[in-house]
Amino acid sequence: MSIIIRNEKEINSLRRPNALVGATLKYIQDFVKPGVSLKDIDNLIEDFILSHNAKPSFKGLYGFPSSACLSVNEVIIHGIPTNYILQEGDIIGIDVGTQIDGWYGDGAITMGVGKITPQDQKLIDCAKETLLNSISEIKVGMYFKELSKILEENIRKRGFVPLRDYCGHGIGRKPHDEPSIPNYLESSNYRQGPKIKNGMVFCIEPMVCVESGEPRVLQDKWSVVSNDGFRGSHYEHTVAIVNGVAEILTEA
Repeated sequence: MSIIIRNEKEINSLRRPNALVGATLKYIQDFVKPGVSLKDIDNLIEDFILSHNAKPSFKGLYGFPSSACLSVNEVIIHGIPTNYILQEGDIIGIDVGTQIDGWYGDGAITMGVGKITPQDQKLIDCAKETLLNSISEIKVGMYFKELSKILEENIRKRGFVPLRDYCGHGIGRKPHDEPSIPNYLESSNYRQGPKIKNGMVFCIEPMVCVESGEPRVLQDKWSVVSNDGFRGSHYEHTVAIVNGVAEILTEA
């Protein structure tokens, strides 16, 4: 496994697309309400990104048809925007990617539509708090597997489980690069494998399920749900390791 170390100039190049991801996620929240269609939201996201002289990097990526992944209720990640009209009490994951001058940005949030249940709020809070808590614990010299352990512990102590088979990833000149960062520990020994170093840039994205982390892909060949049939949540930031600290590049 070869994980690219970025210099200061390269990290500065990555700041632009990732700052735009944060700005896009902040912008779109005002439009997420009952009565709005997923395609309307996707169009607003695409127009906003294009208006900043950037490209929506998800569109056409591996054949994905839209500018954003919009995942409603039981869909945890990779939902395709359709004509579905948002209803009061829905929850929606919004995952956005951008590209500027060949550099990529990536980030996601999950939010409620109108008034949601306390259980759904706990589900959303779990993904968000897990993400922020885990970022705060990153240190140079830490094994990536140790980061996976921290992610899993944060999810489980809140009463939920991580989605399996999907993970965070490196990012830079490619939208997905080394390393892969699962939200769970795959072996008991977490003190092995590659370590986190200054100059690395990667995406951390806890994907949270209620009872079962076993994934199932729907007939559209994109939307991922849990075998338990319950709702899920997803949050993501791109971080750069600068002067020994994990700096969030997708902060709004």
